[in-house]
Amino acid sequence: MRKSRFFSGIALLALSASGCGLAAASNERDVMVPAEPTMIDFVDPATIVGLSTRTLTEGDSTSSRYVYINYPDLATAPALNEALQEQAERQLRDFRAYTTGDEPVYPRPELNVDWQLAAASPQAIGVRLRTGQFLGDNWGNSTRTYWFDPHKGKAVDSTGLLSGEAALERLATLVKEQLKKRGSQVELDIVRAGGDEFDSMAFNSGGDLVVEFDDCQLGPCSLGRLAVAVPAGQVAPLLSGLGRQAQESVREAAKGAMSGDRPHFAPTTSPDAVSNRAGSVDCARVKCVALTFDDGPGQYTGELLNRLAKERARATFFTVGSNAAAQPALLRRMSMEGHLVANHSWAHRDLSKQASSKVADSLEKTGNAVAAAIGQTPTVARPPYGAVNQQLRDVARRLGLSLVTWDVDTRDQLGGTKDDIANRAVREAHPGAIILMHDIHRETVDAVPDILKRLRGKGYSFVTVPELYGSAGMQAGRLYRSGNELPGKQPLT
Repeated sequence: MRKSRFFSGIALLALSASGCGLAAASNERDVMVPAEPTMIDFVDPATIVGLSTRTLTEGDSTSSRYVYINYPDLATAPALNEALQEQAERQLRDFRAYTTGDEPVYPRPELNVDWQLAAASPQAIGVRLRTGQFLGDNWGNSTRTYWFDPHKGKAVDSTGLLSGEAALERLATLVKEQLKKRGSQVELDIVRAGGDEFDSMAFNSGGDLVVEFDDCQLGPCSLGRLAVAVPAGQVAPLLSGLGRQAQESVREAAKGAMSGDRPHFAPTTSPDAVSNRAGSVDCARVKCVALTFDDGPGQYTGELLNRLAKERARATFFTVGSNAAAQPALLRRMSMEGHLVANHSWAHRDLSKQASSKVADSLEKTGNAVAAAIGQTPTVARPPYGAVNQQLRDVARRLGLSLVTWDVDTRDQLGGTKDDIANRAVREAHPGAIILMHDIHRETVDAVPDILKRLRGKGYSFVTVPELYGSAGMQAGRLYRSGNELPGKQPLT
């Protein structure tokens, strides 16, 4: 039986911040309009002062499920932050309840949430959550968009863009009229003002209201993406005060794009990413370990960098591309302070479940975001959850990427105190160890000073992953789990 909705608004549409393209300016409205009117031009998060990210994550090679939920935190929008946090926690609870059982199944169920900014101005802020759910066959996708009114300090769901129930009823009628064009397979009766069909609405650059529907929500999944753009003139009488502010905000942003102000990053030919202190330690002569941090940069990364700097220790940061693009200043600081910035995919989906084209896109897009921030392109990548298959290795080889997992897991993603995390790291460390941690956890950052003190007391030096391999170097497409795979030893194949 077809479900009309995935758990808690689960969503992921194949849209990118600049992927919709822009057509010539309209003489009637004097603004840029998308080549496809249901596409949305998203705001570059790196331009937003006071934006950081928060993450809920679960899963490793022994887990029964994979979870990665990422959402923005804006210093000027506390009510919006609270709404996003509540939604993230709701989705995690629902997914856990549905995927009960402690024994791993293959392929593992997966919940993935990332986000985009539908608008960001003093008049309105819109955050579009994109979530995918995998339950053993295909991905189920849906969207949910929240809006924030800076004048009132209030966060609302997408229906808050409308002036009331009568406006929502009228919008339902307008939407049905457009959906008729998609053929008889669309179940129009499902679209109703009191349903959950209007939980993802935003404006395109011409001011039209884009209404998005979840996969399989209004008919068979073969219909593909379903969305309509209600013309600006028709929707104007239906908008609330916030709706009018949001519409104008997006139109003003479009005018900026016409003037050439649209920020973007593109593929580069930047040099390979290396630590600016590489070669200062000879791991053939001294005991070395590589501290590695996944999933950031996040809200605690700056404090972690402070603590590493104080102890003159270096690390490898496997950054998620969407976080890297949102917070490039943290990447620049990592690079300047001698750390290695590496690739952890764009949105932290299990790459072993993806088609090769999507794997390549995820890794290349992340590499371009890093290169735009630091002027160097990563040549080292860590697959999310450590999940590797032959297809991923083949793609990595073509892209010139070495794959790195770990051989010491502090299990900080499962919780525990800073002492628990430090004790695992110190107890299991050995010469050439690659130690897994996550800079998205407060307890991990608090554990680092103790880890550094105790391991340094045992004679260890802290280096980036490639330095473990010295002059032997690392080969594209190979899988590395421990610095002990060297020289004279072959990397894992």
